[in-house]
Parts: sequence; structure tokens; C-alpha cells
Amino acid sequence: MTSDDLPIGRRVARWRVRRSMTQQMLADRLRRSKSWVDKVERGVRTLDRYSVIQELAHVLRVDPEVLLGQPRSIPAGTPDGVDDIRAALARYDTPQAPPEADELRRQVGYAWLSYQHAHYGQLVRVLPGLLDAVQGARSSELLVQAYRITSSLLVKLGEADLAWLAADRAMSTAADDPVLAATAAISVAEALRASGRDRLALAATLAAANRITSAPQRCAGEWAVGGTLLLQAALAAVGCGEHRRADESIDRAAGIAAGLRGYDDRHHTSFGGPIAVELARVVVATQRGDADEALRRHPTVVRREAWRRLPAEYRGAYLVDVARAYLQVGDLRGAARALVDADSVAPAEVRCRPLARTVIADVARAQPAPAGVARLATLVGLTR
Repeated sequence: MTSDDLPIGRRVARWRVRRSMTQQMLADRLRRSKSWVDKVERGVRTLDRYSVIQELAHVLRVDPEVLLGQPRSIPAGTPDGVDDIRAALARYDTPQAPPEADELRRQVGYAWLSYQHAHYGQLVRVLPGLLDAVQGARSSELLVQAYRITSSLLVKLGEADLAWLAADRAMSTAADDPVLAATAAISVAEALRASGRDRLALAATLAAANRITSAPQRCAGEWAVGGTLLLQAALAAVGCGEHRRADESIDRAAGIAAGLRGYDDRHHTSFGGPIAVELARVVVATQRGDADEALRRHPTVVRREAWRRLPAEYRGAYLVDVARAYLQVGDLRGAARALVDADSVAPAEVRCRPLARTVIADVARAQPAPAGVARLATLVGLTR
């Protein structure tokens, strides 16, 4: 078994030993119990939260990718395997013996981590088997999550119609569960926006957000789902020219963010509170053509501590949007810096996404091309 094939707990144990730490020493530095460390290393406890992976990596003095067993070299272009995902979505027969629920939950958690770290090539390879496995499970929650991961990845790879199919499956599976239906609506909105159906996305997100935020007894994680839906509504609203409604949606999300104080993101929204709202204001300003406003806000946002705690996928996607804002004002060097920063944070976000390739091409047309972008253009096959 190679190091890349090891379970994450085994990698934690290996790096702990390399750093000459006992389990108790690692536990003390993490402010956790020795029992927690032992269960992580034996695979009894699942590591499926982005913040915990980051914390462990920091203490062990390694990159999170090392703990995840991901290669540092990211190939350019759409990863091979989308046809396998399509085939998995087309299968309706279930496996004879699906994995145990705990094992399946571990696999879904790993898929979320791969997505948050923008390891799209790895995720493309994992998803067909995961989709087959969850079909035979009796857990609507895990099935909805698997469909949501699939839809989000397919949006990234420019497969909007297939993403819509996966999102619709998530919504159908959620049935009458209001929280699962709300999380599925996030994916529905992403897929609809990716296919240019912003008005439908706006209707879906506002309806779902109103349903989940109308119940005052929601826990923090469920309020975060509502906040995410409102940010999606803002992006959909600006996409169909309803700028006032976009601002109203963001303001509602800001109200939710202001009331959240640390929560377990079990619904995988990546709603980072006020920082997510501020990033959305930048993106919305960019999409409505107000690049000056976007670039006025941008430097302040990325200097905040909360920025560094966001998933790599989230930061990489945002920086590509910022590059578009720089292009709007004709600042090619600023656009180049944003693209290079995005590539350092989440290489696959730049090298695998058709949207990012378009931005790279626009910047690379300058003669001479700004530093860093010529290299990216070569990596993604845009050289003449």
C-alpha cells in the first residue's frame, strides 16, 4: 500500500511519529483527548470537517493535502471520468451488499473534503463508486449529500445539464424532510445558474430560504443553510437583472451571519458567517458590472483571519471572480495576480474549470502577457 492509499487516520499517525510526538502530546496541542487522537488514527472516528483537517495539518506541520493523500501536481483540463459519473446516475439497480452506514458516512465525508480542497480529479474517480454504494443505503441524508457533491462538481466542470440531473435527484430524495430539501435547493440553484436559468434559480432559492428561516427554532447549522440559500438567491437575482432583490437577499444573509457563533457545518454549506456575505457582495458587484465597488471591497475582505479558514475551493472560485473584476477595469496585472493566487490556493479551480480558462485566455491576450499568466496559459493548453 502506498502512502496515497493509506486511510487519513494512518497518515496522521505516521506524521505524528515523524514529528516525535506521542498521542498525548498531539492531543494536548489540539486541546483534545488522547482517546480522540487514538480513535482518529484507528479510523474509528471520521475526519470529515475541513477545519479539523486544517488544525491537524498545522500542528503536524504539513499541508492538508498531505494528510488527504492528494498529489501536488494538478493536471489541466476536465478530468477523465465524467462519463462514468453519467453512467452511475443512469443506473437504478442497487448493490447486493452496500457498505455499513458508518463506512458509507466516512466515504461521503471524504468526498466532501476532496471537494472543499478542490481535488476534482480525485473526486471524479471516487464518485461513480460512491453513487453506486449510496443507492443501496437506507439513508436519505447520505444519498442527498452524494447527489449534492456530484452536482457541485459537475457545475465546476461545465456539465450543467448533468449537474441539474444530480441536483434534481437530491431534491426528490429529500422528499418531505424540510432541512434536506433546503440543502438540495442549494445544488438546484447552482445547477440552474450554471445553465443560464437565473430566474428559476431565484424562485427556487427564495422559496426554500423563506421556508427554512420562517421557523424560529432552527439550530445554527440550519440557519446557515438559510444564509447560503439567500446568497445563492442574490447571485441568481443579479444574473437576471434584479439588482435590488440581490441586495435585499444579501442583507438578509448578513442578518443571519451576524447571529451565528460557531457551529458544526454538518450540512456542508461552507457558510462562513460575515466573511461569506462580504465575499458575495464582491461577486455580485462584479456580475452587475460594478467592478470599482468590487475591487474597493476586495482587499479588506482577504486580509481578514476568517478568509484563511474558508475551504480552498471557496477561496479559489472567489479569486477567479476577482480576476474578472480586474478585467472589467482593464487592470490586466491585477487580474493576473488574482489568477496566480487562485492557482496557488486551489490549482484545479483554475486548471480544470472552463470558466477559469476563459478568464486566463482574456488576460493572456495582452502582449506581453502579465507574469504568471503565460505559465497558466501553457498549463491549460491555451498557448498558440
